[in-house]
Amino acid sequence: MGFRISSIRYIVIMAIFAISSCMNGAFINLAPKYEPANFVVPDAWQGEGPFIKANPGGEEIPMDWWKLFGDPELDQLEEQAMEANADLQAASERFLQARDIIIRVKSRLIPNLGVGLNLSNNKQSEDALFRGALDPVSDNNVSVGASASWEPDFWSSIRNETWAKVYEAESIAAEYALARLSLQSEVASNYFMLRGLDAKKETYDLSIQYYKQLLELVTKRFQGGISPKIDLFRAEFLLNTAEAKRYEILSQRRLVENAIAILVNQSPSKFQIAEQPKLSSVTFKLPITLPAKLLERRPDIAAAERKMARANREIGMARAAFFPNVSFGARGGLEASKDLFNLSNSYWSYGSTATIPIFQGGYRRAQLQQAWSAYRQTEDVYRSTVLNAFREVENNLTQTKFLFLQTKKLEVAVDMALQTQDMTTQLYTAGLSNSMEILYAQLGTLESKLSAVQVKTDLLTTTVSLVRSLGGGWNKSHLPGEDEVEPFGIFSDTDVDHIQPTKGVPNPSLDNKKFNNLTAPSKWNQEKGNE
Repeated sequence: MGFRISSIRYIVIMAIFAISSCMNGAFINLAPKYEPANFVVPDAWQGEGPFIKANPGGEEIPMDWWKLFGDPELDQLEEQAMEANADLQAASERFLQARDIIIRVKSRLIPNLGVGLNLSNNKQSEDALFRGALDPVSDNNVSVGASASWEPDFWSSIRNETWAKVYEAESIAAEYALARLSLQSEVASNYFMLRGLDAKKETYDLSIQYYKQLLELVTKRFQGGISPKIDLFRAEFLLNTAEAKRYEILSQRRLVENAIAILVNQSPSKFQIAEQPKLSSVTFKLPITLPAKLLERRPDIAAAERKMARANREIGMARAAFFPNVSFGARGGLEASKDLFNLSNSYWSYGSTATIPIFQGGYRRAQLQQAWSAYRQTEDVYRSTVLNAFREVENNLTQTKFLFLQTKKLEVAVDMALQTQDMTTQLYTAGLSNSMEILYAQLGTLESKLSAVQVKTDLLTTTVSLVRSLGGGWNKSHLPGEDEVEPFGIFSDTDVDHIQPTKGVPNPSLDNKKFNNLTAPSKWNQEKGNE
């Protein structure tokens, strides 16, 4: 018994020593020194949006930026999308899987230990070939043993692969942030498109009401012999054309409403948003992010940079293939049919192997050159991502500026068109104008109103795009750090089915069934129903 206790203690001490030496022992890192690309960027933006603060100082866009619009319905839709959107939850799950892959790779740095127990009862035929006359017909066999294997990471192949997986997990975390920001902006853009269609529908409703009154007037004048029949045709043309366009608006509204339903995890057949023809106005100012700071504010840029870091580690992995690979293995235990715990019934074996690549037909060289090319490709993608980010900001700054100026001009145009329409109607009623003049005046009024609504809608959606292009309040500090990505320690044995949360990417709900009722009303509809 004393021998067995001391042996177990010795094995445990050696295992702890081996793990410590494996994790912190001597190794040669063959990966090139990583330095992110340092771009020379402009000092300021060329565009000047009307909703940009002149001196932002240290202010930042809030993470819940949609609340700046002051619309409770939009706030509720955003909240519901963040909670239940299936695509966003899938992006979160991808990050959790990436974290676990890190541990799978890192586990190769330490010895793999295993124990086994074998029990068997064997019987042979009494007439078996080569069976001796005194050999037993049946026997029992019991064996207990342990095995260990270890691959020392002299050339940092496993370490570089581990770091590559860490950087990959961070890039997936940044992609999650991008998916979340894209979802937020898509909900907001679709919502403002819906409100723009509501405003257009109200415009057509008012025009149809006016055209019906005009048709009554023309009909009376025609029946009285005052107006020709062509005036009646023109009035009916105006009315029927407006009614047809109204149906088109209703169709477009339903399509946009269906798109919002999918974003908030609702079946379109059970999802409705009440009409509200009044369009919101942009009354807030955004703190502008300077071009150099934009590199830290955009999730897509952060993801591209982390992919560069991963590709850099993969070069070290390709270089390690040129050097010898060494591994150690051992196994031992006790095996007997009766007295198992007896030293004479023990067995063991141990040894090491070393493989040295000599000739593989250019395989390793091709692998290394491919790794270098893949790294340069990530540099190209990173530069392209940065340029595209600058383009998006400049485009949105320019569009918001000119859409704002266009809105002001269209407000004046609508007012002039209404006055022209009223004066033309009065002249027509008095017999001082013909039907063509009133036709042009009414069409001009309708067109100017619709143009004003469309430009206001575009201004709202472009402002949403501007917030998104500036990062939506996100910055690189929201990414989990390199020491925070790993989901658990190598000796952790609690809560094995679930992963511990980390910053930047919330764990999705462990019970997806609560989102399976696609016909349940939204929280907002429930609240409105209780009022």
